[in-house]
Amino acid sequence: MSPLRFCCLLLFIGVAATRFDLTNSARILGFFPSPSKSHLIIHAAIADALAEAGHNVTVYGASKNVIPKAKYKYIELEPKTNESFVAGMAMGSSPSYKQFGKIVEMIATASNDSLTHPRVQRLLREHGPGDFDLVIVGYFMNDATFALAAHFQCPLIVSYMKQPIMALNSLIGNPTEIAYTPTVLGKQRQPMNFVSRVKNFISVGMELLMAELGIHFQTKIYDYNFPSDRYPPLDEVRKNVSLIFTNHHFSQGPIRPNVPNLIEIGGIQIKEKPDPLPTDIAKVLDESKEGVIYFSLGSNIKGSHLNEEKIKIMFNVISKLPYKVLWKWSPTELPGESKNIIFRDWLPQDDILAHPNIKLFITHGGMGSVVESQYHGVPMVGIPLFGDQPSNMVNVERSGYGLAVDYLTLTEESLNNAIQDVLNNPKYKEAVQTFSRLYRDRPMTPRETVVYWVDYVLRHKGAKHMQSPAVHMNRWQLLSLDVIGFLLAIVLTISVVIVKVCKLICCRGRKNKLPKVEKAKQN
Repeated sequence: MSPLRFCCLLLFIGVAATRFDLTNSARILGFFPSPSKSHLIIHAAIADALAEAGHNVTVYGASKNVIPKAKYKYIELEPKTNESFVAGMAMGSSPSYKQFGKIVEMIATASNDSLTHPRVQRLLREHGPGDFDLVIVGYFMNDATFALAAHFQCPLIVSYMKQPIMALNSLIGNPTEIAYTPTVLGKQRQPMNFVSRVKNFISVGMELLMAELGIHFQTKIYDYNFPSDRYPPLDEVRKNVSLIFTNHHFSQGPIRPNVPNLIEIGGIQIKEKPDPLPTDIAKVLDESKEGVIYFSLGSNIKGSHLNEEKIKIMFNVISKLPYKVLWKWSPTELPGESKNIIFRDWLPQDDILAHPNIKLFITHGGMGSVVESQYHGVPMVGIPLFGDQPSNMVNVERSGYGLAVDYLTLTEESLNNAIQDVLNNPKYKEAVQTFSRLYRDRPMTPRETVVYWVDYVLRHKGAKHMQSPAVHMNRWQLLSLDVIGFLLAIVLTISVVIVKVCKLICCRGRKNKLPKVEKAKQN
């Protein structure tokens, strides 16, 4: 073959390969309106995996991009966070269940703000049906944002940060097994005894009430922004969910049945190969052979949200430890100075926990943090503040991966005792490292799982064949109350007929006997 022909052949192969990639590259819109950075980390990891796989991904997020080097296109929506709400939850001004109304109202406001944002409105004006092949929505009871899939008339995938809540299960008809599956916010653990099942039953009722309240607000937002003369009702749009990605894995528990289109991708935010650490942090970790403690209360909590007395307690205990401590804390709110503490406004948590010299993780107990600690086999001491954090730490404690201390009753003694116990008793490290091996044992990595199932939905035009019939049934039908009522009506009707027939036979029998009695008397 001549050099010219050889070059032409290579060019043809290159063009063909490029066309093949373009043909198989879907246009995907990621819409992640939650202002919580910890939520965005999960959703953005899904978008990143798809972009790496060759898809054309555009992401709208409510905070700064958490993966700056990602291949997706990122458009930031300025969040409007409710600082007083976060502070109230953190300070423990009232129990979480009393905050339900505020939580739902805050979510509704965030949903409306995201949909009416000028950049989103521009997207809706300039693009229509056919411009996107798939929409992925980061879920936080923000059902009104499903309107984007209705606008572009394409399949919808939902991403959630942990095991599914009841509001999420209803989208795909995932069964609610109250008798043996604890709710997300409850502190029950399998197997449940009678008392636990009673508590779980009450928790389910509260969660259902919250879900119904949320749908009420979300429907109002949807109807106002997406009029019925151009868009289907929200109830129909909610039935358009092709898949739910949940940042959970069955090995974490609880064990429960799932429908085919609930896909577990627990640990999606964890890098398969950690990124290089910042030079100064790497130096501290590499040189501290005795071990380093990592301390973070998550991405939402600031020093101003916490009680000054509690901050002082934490500082006094940690400053006396004979270990270097990496403490994520705002430099403008430092609780004090200590030679063993290194404060940073931001720290690459996943990469730090992956370092072999990390000895302990002091955490708020958010699910993302717990999962990363479990994955890397690092024992924990938890100071849960609100939301699902207390129940997460109950599971950590019961599984033997660490200990929890109550924030409201926190003392130097209780915190120090917990830290010393987890540091010095090898059972915690052994338990969490055993679980780490279990958690990692899967046929596909979370990123591979995401890519496969997204491609599956795209290939099969929404994969409607995976959808449970329960999606199209109401609660009366799901509980078979209509069938039970019908059968009871039949039984009642038959019973009434039998009783009447018996009475009629008895009456006729009496009438037939009366004349014989009279004749006998006459004789």
